[in-house]
Amino acid sequence: MTAAQAVLDRVTRVPGVRGALIASAEDGLVVAEQLMDGVDGRAAAALAGSLVGRLARTADGAGRRAPAFVQLRAERGSILVAPCPKDLVLIAVVAADANVGLARLEMLDAASRLH
Repeated sequence: MTAAQAVLDRVTRVPGVRGALIASAEDGLVVAEQLMDGVDGRAAAALAGSLVGRLARTADGAGRRAPAFVQLRAERGSILVAPCPKDLVLIAVVAADANVGLARLEMLDAASRLH
C-alpha cells in the first residue's frame, strides 16, 4: 500500500466521509482518490486547489500564514481541505451529519505524513 493510499484509507474510515482525494494545490489535478459512487472527485479537486491557492495568496497579502485547514460548508455536506507537503492538498467530501471535528483531526495528522 502506498503512503497516499494509507492516507486516503485513514480519512475515509471516519463516519460520514463520502470520499477523499489527494490533488495538486497548483492545478487541482487528482493524484489519488477513494470515492463513493456519485462523488465527483475532479470537481472537488479543482475547487479545493483553486480555493486553497487563492486563500494562501490573500493571507500572504495580509501578512498572514496560509490556512492550515479549510471547510467549505453547504446544505448537504462539506468539502474539507488540508494542505500537505510537496504542494498537495488532502480533500474530504463529507455528508452533513459527519463528525467534522474527527475528520479534521484525521486529515491534519494524515496530511503531515505525506512525503
